[in-house]
This record gives sequence, structure tokens and C-alpha cells, in this order.
Amino acid sequence: MFGILLVITATIGAWVGGKLDDRVGPKRVMHGSLVILLIATAAILSTGRDHILFVVPAAPPVSGGALFASTPERFFIAIGLFIGLAAGPLQAAARTLLVRLAPADRITQFFGLFALSGKVTSFAGPLLVGIVTTGFASQRAGMAVLVVFFAVGALVLSRVNAGSAARR
Repeated sequence: MFGILLVITATIGAWVGGKLDDRVGPKRVMHGSLVILLIATAAILSTGRDHILFVVPAAPPVSGGALFASTPERFFIAIGLFIGLAAGPLQAAARTLLVRLAPADRITQFFGLFALSGKVTSFAGPLLVGIVTTGFASQRAGMAVLVVFFAVGALVLSRVNAGSAARR
């Protein structure tokens, strides 16, 4: 059920993101998506078995009870769907931005490098999450690595001069 809901929210997010990309540009869509992912990650990190948002008490899951019956579990699912809204626009806007930045006569080279860089670095996130999780003996600490990745991504993106890119 969660997978179906995630696909629906991701589809909605991609559609809205495409409209926003046309209206405000891919860099702003990417920044907005990164902000959503930062907020979602912070919300996930703020959720425990008996609380949400660090301080809001909630009844913990009942042993042998229904799956996703407790408030923290439902909150976690809602945040997962919120992540779905941001993932599609982020990926699509990255490609739109690349099209706008790459020289027309070298577009295939730029997309090839884009794809290669994604493959080469795809191990970094899971590896660092695993190292931090093991080092601190805490999944919450491991997941906090994502906050760093999203913040660094937003910082690097802010340095991209998309204003000079010709609209194609």
C-alpha cells in the first residue's frame, strides 16, 4: 500500500515540479526540493516510538497490533510520501538544468558525464550512513548524514550560475 501511495505522490510531485520548472526554472525547483528533503529528514529524525517532532507525545505501537496503527508510524509514512513529492522534481529539474547549461554541441558528453558521476558516487551515501550508524551505534545518527548531503547539495547548487544559461 505504501508503495502505491508513494508512486502517486511522486507522480503528483513530478507533474507540479514540471510546471514549476517551466515557470521559475530548474535551479529554484531543485532548491525547493532540497528544502523539502531537509525538512522531511529533520521530521524523520525527530520521530521516536513515543513522540513526534521531538516533543509531541504519542502512544507507542502496540505489540502485536496492526501495522502503522500508532501516530509515530503514521507520521513516518506521511513524511515518506512528502519525500515522494520532492524526489521526482529534483531529478527532473537536474536534467533540465543540465540541458540549459551544457553547450549544444556537447550535450551528449555532458549527459554521459552526468550519468557516470551518479554511478561512481552512488556508493558514498550508503557507505557514509553505514559508517556513521556503526560508529555511533545509532540509526538516527546515520540518517543525519542525509541532512549534511542535502545541505551541501543546496550550497553547491547555489554557486551554479543558471541565470546565464540560454533557455533552449
